[in-house]
Amino acid sequence: MNNHITTIAFDADDTLWINEPYFQEAEKEFCVLLEDYLPQHSVSQELFKTEMQNLHLYGYGVKGFMLCMIETVSRVSGGTASMQLINRTIEIGQELLQKPIELLEGVTETLDALKGKYRLVVATKGDLLDQERKLKNSGLQEYFHHIEIMSDKKESDYQKLLKHLDCQPEHFLMLGNSIKSDILPVLEIGGFAAHIPYHVTWSHEQHDHHLEHDHFMELKCIDEVLKYL
Repeated sequence: MNNHITTIAFDADDTLWINEPYFQEAEKEFCVLLEDYLPQHSVSQELFKTEMQNLHLYGYGVKGFMLCMIETVSRVSGGTASMQLINRTIEIGQELLQKPIELLEGVTETLDALKGKYRLVVATKGDLLDQERKLKNSGLQEYFHHIEIMSDKKESDYQKLLKHLDCQPEHFLMLGNSIKSDILPVLEIGGFAAHIPYHVTWSHEQHDHHLEHDHFMELKCIDEVLKYL
């Protein structure tokens, strides 16, 4: 691999900085709000069902999550929830949009080592304004040649990205915490991919099958990629 790679792309959430723990904290608070209607674990199941039903409409990110919480409130309460409860649900989402950016260990050191040697890219899903805010507040913008906020991460989305970058798959390396979104589609189009596990993963992104591939690397932390390059 080290003779081929020219472009390295990084997922953002839970690869460069903390994200999913904030969502889980928000979900727990939301489930407590509705415990007069359903047990908390049942509220969580209803919320996830709503998210999956609306994913094709809202995509990924906090704003879609907020809309799904509000819809879940309406359904679970049978349309009887108070405006106070609705307003608190909106506040939970707004608080999520204002969470501080906490970089993960080794991120800055890894980017320092790679800058100038490779073309560095951010390739992440999520809400455009929120991801732009997080990137700005992270202090990492200066490292990246290009920022791609993707509506999804399927093979066609990566092919579109590579076409924009004028990069062949065999020269492309993707790093991320999701096997489903960051790894499998890139391998399918002939690129290289490195998985950096994170201790918390959204249910929709979980992938439990063992993966073996000539273009795949399993890393313990982000700076381990340096020994492969």
